[in-house]
This record gives sequence, C-alpha cells and structure tokens, in this order.
Amino acid sequence: MARAELMDFDQALELFEPVIGLEVHVELNTKTKMFSAAPNPANSEFHVAEPNTLITPVCLGLPGSLPVVNGQAVQYSISLGLALGCSIAPSSRFARKNYFYPDLAKNYQISQYDEPIAFDGSVEVELENGRTFTVPIERAHMEEDAGKLTHVGGSTGRIQGAEYSLVDYNRAGVPLVEIVTRPIFGGEADAPALARAYVSTIRDIVLSLGISEARMERGNLRCDANVSLRPRGQEKLGTRTETKNVNSMRSVERAVRYEIQRQAAILAKGATITQETRHWHEDTGTTSAGRPKSDADDYRYFPEPDLLPVVPTPELIEKLRAALPEPPAVRRRRLKGEWGFTDLEFQDVANSGLLIEVAETVAAGASPAAARKWWTGEIARLANASDQDATGLVSPVHVAELAQLVDAGTLTDRLARQVLEGVIAGEGSPAQVVESRGLAVVSDDGALIAAIDDALAAQPDVLAKIRDGKVQAAGAVIGAVMKAMHGKADAARVRELVLERASGDGA
Repeated sequence: MARAELMDFDQALELFEPVIGLEVHVELNTKTKMFSAAPNPANSEFHVAEPNTLITPVCLGLPGSLPVVNGQAVQYSISLGLALGCSIAPSSRFARKNYFYPDLAKNYQISQYDEPIAFDGSVEVELENGRTFTVPIERAHMEEDAGKLTHVGGSTGRIQGAEYSLVDYNRAGVPLVEIVTRPIFGGEADAPALARAYVSTIRDIVLSLGISEARMERGNLRCDANVSLRPRGQEKLGTRTETKNVNSMRSVERAVRYEIQRQAAILAKGATITQETRHWHEDTGTTSAGRPKSDADDYRYFPEPDLLPVVPTPELIEKLRAALPEPPAVRRRRLKGEWGFTDLEFQDVANSGLLIEVAETVAAGASPAAARKWWTGEIARLANASDQDATGLVSPVHVAELAQLVDAGTLTDRLARQVLEGVIAGEGSPAQVVESRGLAVVSDDGALIAAIDDALAAQPDVLAKIRDGKVQAAGAVIGAVMKAMHGKADAARVRELVLERASGDGA
C-alpha cells in the first residue's frame, strides 16, 4: 500500500481549521446480551469462549425468534447518560438499521435512531498542557454489536487478499452504548491530543460506573474518529472521513493527526476529500480507504416492530442519578490529596492515561509511590517498546502483588522487572513467576557471607582499603557477590555484611 502524501502538521494548521467528531462505542458488561439470554462475552466471566458457542436463535436472527430488552443494559445506559450530563428521554425506542454484512445475521442491526435514550450533554476534558475543553455530547444511544469476521490468508489479516473468511457470532448482540459528540471546534494544534484525552475521560467514567471492562485491546471500548478541514475563514464544514474502530488512546491521537496531514495535502492541491470510512493501520501509523460513508437515509431506519418503547420511571432515573460516582475531575483532586503527590507527580500519572490503573493498584494494597513508579515507569516502557497500550499488559492486582513482594524484600527492583516480564508473557501471577523462575532474593546470611568470603579471597587488598577508610572499595566485592548470586541478593544487605567483615565484627 503506497503511503499517502502528508503536509507538515504546523503548515496544515496555518491553512486549515481542523474539526473533529468522536463516536465511542462502549460494550456493557451485563451477564447476558442486549436482546437474548445468551452469555455476554464483553463480561470478563465469558470473554474466552469457543467461536459460536455464546449464541441463541435471537443472535442468529432465526425465523420466529423475538428480541427481549435487557433491563440491566437499560439501567447502565441511563447511568452513563447521566454521567455525561445528558437529559434522559422519558420515552425512547429502538429502530432497525438495515445493511448487509456476513457478521450481521439478521441483515439489520437493532439500534436507536431518532429517539435515543440520552441526549444533549457535555464532558469536561483536561489536556496534558493544562488546557480544559468542554466537549459537547449530541447523544448516547443503545444498540447491539455485530459478530466478528476473521479473514484467513493474505498478509494483512484484512479481507483484501484473504483466501476465505470465518464468522464468529459470539459477539453478535453484545449490548453497546454509542456516545456521539457534536462537531468539536477550537482544538487547533491540540485536536489530536483532545481526541485522546476525551476517549480517556470516557474510559474513566465507564470504569467508575462499573458498567464496562473498557479494555480497548479487547474491543470493549472503541472509537470512530471523524476529521474534516475547512480553509481559514470559511464557515462551511469540510468533507469528513471516519476512521473506524481505533482501539487504543495512543492510536486515536495518531489517527487524527495523520488525517489532518493527509487531508491538508489533498486540499492544498485543489483536490477534494472523499466522504468515506478509513481503516487505521497500527503498524504503519497510516489510514487507508474503506467504503464510501453512508448517510442515515441509506440505512432505511424504521421503528423496530418487535420491541416496545423504553419508558424509564422518574423514580428510577433519580435513583440512578443518586448512585453516580464522583466526576473524573473531582476524583483526581481527591486522589492527589490522599496520595500526597506533588503537582508534578500527579500530573505524571494523569498524563500517562493510567490514573485508573494506579488507583486500582493502590486499592489492591500497593503504596501510591510504588503504583506510580511501576505503571509510569517499567510498564509504560514495555508498552512503548512493543507498541501496545499499557492498560492491557498487566492487571492492577498483579502490579500490587509485585510491589508487595519488593516491599517484603522477596524481590529487588531488578528481579521484579524480570518477574513483570514473566507475568506479561502469561506465566502466571508474580508469586507463581518467582517460584517457577527461582527469582526470590537470597536472604540467608550464611550463603551471602560465603560468597563475600570468596570475593574477598579473590581480592585480598579490599579489606585493607576499607579499613583505611576507603569504603567505596566495597563496591568491587558487592559486584562480585551479586554476580555470583545471579542478581538475587539484596545489595544493601551485602554491603552491610562486607563492612561487618572489614570491621572484624563478622570474622
């Protein structure tokens, strides 16, 4: 695939104003699917299952099967709408969105069209540079997910060049809420970062509500990023593209930036932008054309005849409103105080997009300082090295266990990094990796003293130097002992023992 011509980002902003719009799909973690009693694979209890085993006749659109609305999914959707500052419709209804695709067994998707359950909201988003945006929310509506196609053969994993495709209907019917923003103006050079921060904020909200696993690498939370450019001074919006199903916050930022540069290069030549969907390629950091983007009329929406309108009682809405957790901004201020972080330390966590993970790690028993160190340090480094999202590498419970092993003296930081790599590789919990790899710190003073005596025998002048006040000479012995112990000794304890030997206390 030939790489598109790109304009320098700063030059693109001189000529054009970027306008973005974001559609975030949130898979709800109910026990069952949106319209059937089939287990919901978006719930971690069921997410690993053989293809086409979490299905019912409703999922497959078989003749005579009828949908039944999942009441828990409705309540989750109302809670999310309230958390987004939306009004909740006294009556909303489902519609049929008609289109053919192999992973959509009914040939239509049950969604909400002109009568969504939540509308007219806004979300406060804070960028890394301290700038704050109010992102306008047009609507949040309920719908069902489609199945999943796996294209076999070819080099890209996409349908182009594949020998055949396999369809798994396990995901068909998973409850979704789609959150649609209004056009977002004024982002300018911060537009890519704003897109990332918005998705991060939505993730924080749904996690705090407990309504979704929100793991982007699993597709629990996905973003479609709409981008258009208009010449400076022009009122009319430009033609937009929609980059589909971007599945990490880092990729959302990169995709928006890429589209700004790509569209600017096209417009600067006097050519036009095609209204279309685009595919994001993580490996190359580029987008490619998908299909011409359909307008609403093309889907032939009409009311779903098998489902009654959703009419929540005012009492239910107020009960759910009263149960809302802290807004993300309020929570950040509270956590900063509880953890005793400086402004710089807390900003380091907030900017990493790992605030939820750090908070969950602290809740699991780690100190705030240790949780921050591991997530924003080694875990973030490993994620960047493998071009992955840090949130999907390891669980907060395992990070807390790792920190506790270090605090207990079972591991040094060096050994803990090896344990972390084992956990990420799927070798088990930190304790299991320590056991299987034999990575625990040698805490037997007898073994350490024997190694120290061997090192001193090989370097007989070291004792004299230490006794003459040249304490730094102990470093050579410590290094030799650490090598002999394969790094599984506590360097501070080794130093204490070396100095004891030098003073004659341990002789």
